[in-house]
Amino acid sequence: MTLYEKLQELKDFRCDDRCVLTVYLNTDPADRDHQNGAWKIELKSGLKRLDQYLAASKDDKELKAFKKMKERVLKEIEDHQSDLHKGVILFASPHENLWSVHYVQVPVESEFYWEDRPMTEQFEKLLKAYPSSAVVLPSYAEIRLLDTELGTVREEVYYEFDHGIDVWHERKGNTSTSGSNNRLPELDARMRENLNRFYKEIASKVEDMKNGRGWKEIHIIGETESANTFAESLRGKPDSTKYKNLNNAVAKKVLFEVFDN
Repeated sequence: MTLYEKLQELKDFRCDDRCVLTVYLNTDPADRDHQNGAWKIELKSGLKRLDQYLAASKDDKELKAFKKMKERVLKEIEDHQSDLHKGVILFASPHENLWSVHYVQVPVESEFYWEDRPMTEQFEKLLKAYPSSAVVLPSYAEIRLLDTELGTVREEVYYEFDHGIDVWHERKGNTSTSGSNNRLPELDARMRENLNRFYKEIASKVEDMKNGRGWKEIHIIGETESANTFAESLRGKPDSTKYKNLNNAVAKKVLFEVFDN
């Protein structure tokens, strides 16, 4: 299920009374106000305010349901401290066993709700700002593909081209095997023709994957000639093209260039 399908599922969710706990939590270690585990205090304080509000309403059934979800949420986030990035988005309810947790690499503004439906407004805004996308890094020996959503890499794939026998193969992982020099060398006519064919085959594959993986955008980063050649191989225009050699850069740096720079 893509995040867009999950979002629609959340927007369709309703219960007769208030039964859905929504948590947006800023856990960004680079945020000066959230360093040294300050998110723990913010999480407990936000949930405590809801607890006090519900206690004042004297609805024992509703308070009991909230407390059950509150304890589960606290345990979930505390148990996954090592998975924290910039933020956590969580929707929980005893009704129909709703439980949807996302540890994201995008800025999140802390918010806490107990309502009759998931409060998805911030989730929608983040999906619009950081849509599910393909980030393509073409070079002479390979094409690196990052399948991303909400600023996080879901999968990393390499399409490696063997100029000696003019074939390519797919390899999944997060480490390039082509070495540090991915600049386009001087090519004779045959090699350039084979390289262009390689780009066209992968471009077609990327476009076919777009619908299946729910990508909203395709971004290209590479040396000028490689980036432009791959962009021209696509049937449609890419959403952005940047001229930098980041083939051996960590995925976090690549995503920063696309979405935050």
